[in-house]
Amino acid sequence: MSIDNPLSRAEAAGTAAEAGAGATARFRADKTSAAASSQERVAHLAGLAIKALNGIILDEDVTYDEYNALKSWLIRVGDDGEWPLFLDVWLEHSVEEVANKNRHGSKGTIEGPYYVPGSPAQGTPGTLPMRDDEPGTPLLFQGQVTSVDGAPLDGARIELWQADDLGFYSQFAPSLPEWNLRGTVIADGEGNFQVNTIQPAPYQIPTDGACGQLIASAGWHAWRPAHLHLKVSAPGHQLITTQLYFPGDPHNADDIASAVKPELMLDVQERGNGAGRVTTYNFRLDPES
Repeated sequence: MSIDNPLSRAEAAGTAAEAGAGATARFRADKTSAAASSQERVAHLAGLAIKALNGIILDEDVTYDEYNALKSWLIRVGDDGEWPLFLDVWLEHSVEEVANKNRHGSKGTIEGPYYVPGSPAQGTPGTLPMRDDEPGTPLLFQGQVTSVDGAPLDGARIELWQADDLGFYSQFAPSLPEWNLRGTVIADGEGNFQVNTIQPAPYQIPTDGACGQLIASAGWHAWRPAHLHLKVSAPGHQLITTQLYFPGDPHNADDIASAVKPELMLDVQERGNGAGRVTTYNFRLDPES
């Protein structure tokens, strides 16, 4: 769909500050800020971070002008509501690696700032909520959810959210319906599922706010490769949060969020007869500890 289309222009009219405010509000509503850490642990981690920053200042002869530019930028990150975006793009991939290092089943990766809980649920085969004229290539996403020993998991839940064909997420861009391309599909008794959706587009993270200012100043790019976001769960097993990627995307190798893993690459095939594409991906869930 061309950006000259009136609906597309409305969708793209949102600002980084608006999206950032939405991400900040969503984080406050859905996440806890009370970490189960002792005073000693907080002192240790905060001390290491402060020591590392002071080391950079001393090693790199940081000037007062650079220091004040940093202060100004940090204030703007808060004003734009972009702390969730900044942290999820540049730090979450390391937190995820620590969190999932002992898993034996499917690989996880970052959640990102655009997850919204409570998406509409349906049985399989299912279709993500979308507009009647939803642009993009139809995609049938299917697979099976099993335990790590291969046993099918009855009633597994496949929660999926994604960008549309222009790279925008519902609830974080104007004009999109509330649950557009967000949904939960319940697998059958053998853990099998089918989800009808569209193939998402690669996109740039917002560039008109503080994060965009950093990207421009550093000469970086702002692109994420096309991907599907998923949370897959089943009773008695650990939920996995992950993303799946499409072969051939030019930013699979240099994702700004450093979230791409070889194990998360899809095998996408043409369905023929103009029916779009199909891809199969199976999930293996670790037991609850």
